[in-house]
This record gives sequence, structure tokens and C-alpha cells, in this order.
Amino acid sequence: MHKLLAHLPAHVFALGFSLRKRPLLRRFVGAVRVSFVGRAELVPDGSTVLVWASGPFGLAAPAPGVRERCATIFVEDGFLRSVGLGADLVRPSSWVLDSRGMYFDASQPSDLEQLLQTTVFSQAMLERSRALRATLVSADLTKYNVGATPWARPASVGEREVILAVGQVESDAAIRLGTPGISTNIALLRAARAAHPHAWLIYKPHPDVVAGLRGAGAGEGLAAQICDEIVTDTPIGSLLGAVDVVHVLTSLAGFEALLRGTRVVCHGLPFYAGWGLTQDSVRAPRRSRELALDQLVAGVLLEYPVYLSWENGQPCEAETAVAELRALRDSAGATLPTWRRALRPLLRRA
Repeated sequence: MHKLLAHLPAHVFALGFSLRKRPLLRRFVGAVRVSFVGRAELVPDGSTVLVWASGPFGLAAPAPGVRERCATIFVEDGFLRSVGLGADLVRPSSWVLDSRGMYFDASQPSDLEQLLQTTVFSQAMLERSRALRATLVSADLTKYNVGATPWARPASVGEREVILAVGQVESDAAIRLGTPGISTNIALLRAARAAHPHAWLIYKPHPDVVAGLRGAGAGEGLAAQICDEIVTDTPIGSLLGAVDVVHVLTSLAGFEALLRGTRVVCHGLPFYAGWGLTQDSVRAPRRSRELALDQLVAGVLLEYPVYLSWENGQPCEAETAVAELRALRDSAGATLPTWRRALRPLLRRA
């Protein structure tokens, strides 16, 4: 069991969890009693409080005084999440818990950063990491596992490099807290074009934006004037393995590209930057260690998250969650029902 879960007291408080997330949190914490509160002042001094990291009381707008008065643990979606978008309220297979901050907030330390900076990984853990990485790549699994249209290299590309720039939701906390330099999708595209003026440049907007669940970024409508191709329904995993270089702000796609052996250029400070595996535009002074890829994967996918089985609702190992995600993706579960699509706006407010 995750060490933070194992050491929870018998009663905890929770801030910033939507109605839809509350039963999920109860599953993740097991027998621990959870009291959901809507205001920070309702959390008693000395309590343990779980806070949804990107929510109204999270890292971008912390509840006044809570961290000073209480033992605070931030919670957020994990890196292998689901078959379907989080914005469509598809249940997650993993969450991450962090007592220092959160993996997407580069402005302060996180448990993940500390784990990667200090952990001596055993040979058995590294072998497990290598096997998990091979499974993810061969199965073409990613965070959301959406998209159905394969990408084919256009004949006109010839011998030119193929570059992929991956868009994000610009209002997300990962952009606000992880991009001390450029912070918009259009600026990312321009930087990728400047670095590769003669390459075939592909832009992939965030799937939440494509689905109309989140708004496009400032100036993102100009993307077609900068890139050679915009792809929307292509599975990101297969695309990452087909290009030569991936440019990101803080997108998880950069980590998923590393899994596939593709070169990654980071214009922000995602959790996987600063360890010697990426080309970084921004320095990360706290990250002074060089990691091998299997060490990074061991920390990110084996040590940091909490996985929950779709079959029995119980905590499980990463390998079990991956097998279940693969089976679900390959079944009818990969398609969002028509009724669910129609009710998206109502469901997201729940």
C-alpha cells in the first residue's frame, strides 16, 4: 500500500472534491472515515486534510491557513488514468498523493521530485520498470487512451524531420505552475518552428479542447499558419513513436515520448525534465541528479501513484491496472455512450 495511505488516521477531512469524486476517494482510502467540507475553516486544527490539487482549494488557490494548521495531502489524477477523458468524468485507474506539493507544480518541491532525487532503486525494481515500459509501448497505452485514426507520414515530407508540438489546456494548473517561460500553445508552436524551420511540423491540440470540453488557448486558432498538419483523433502513443522530436510545455506526452525513445524538448518544467533525459529550455536547480529512463519510470509509475482495480475496486499493482486498461480500451468501453455525450455539461457540474 502507498505509504501515505498506510499512515492515514482513522478520520480525515477532504476539500475541493466534486460530488463525482467523493465515492472514488472513499474507495482509495479504504476503511478511513472521510468528512467532506466546503470551507477551509470547517477543518479542525491538527486534522489530516486531503485536497484536490487542481481544485478550488488546491495549489493554484490554496485554502488560507490549512497547510499551517493541518497535515495536508494533495490528490490528483495519475499518469495512467482511463479509457476516456477525465473531463468526461470517466473513472480513473490511478491517483497520486503528495504531502509536499504536486508533480505539476515546479515552483515548489513535491514528493515525486524528492523520490526521484534521492531513491536508490533496486535491480528488481528496475527490471520491473523496464518490463512495464515495454508493455505500455507495445500495447500503445497512454493516460487517456483515446483516438482512432492512424497517422501516416505524408509522401511530401521526404527526408525532412517530423516534429510534433503537443497542445495543452492553457487554464490548467500545470501551465500556471509549471511554465516560467513561454506558456501558450501558439508560443510553443512558434518555438518549435524556429528550432526546426524546414521540418514537417505537426500540432496536436489537447483532446479536451478537441472535444469541446475546454476552451482553446489564446491565439491557438492561428496554429494552421505555423504548422504543416493538425491531428486530432490520432492516438497519441502511436504518433509519439512515429515522429523524430516532440516539443512540449509540460504535457505528459513528453514523458510518454521518452518511453518510446523519442527525443523531447521541454519549454516548461514538467516532472520528467531536469534529470538528463530531455532537452530543457528552463533550468530546474533542485533536480541535480541524472537518471536513467528505467529509474524515472520506476519512480513515476511504480512508486508514486495509487492504482485501483476496475474489476474489484481494490488497490492493485501498476501491472494489474495496465492489463485492465488494455482490456477496456480494446473493448466497447473505449466508446463514450451517446447519452453520456449529451449530458456532458450537466455531469461536469456534478
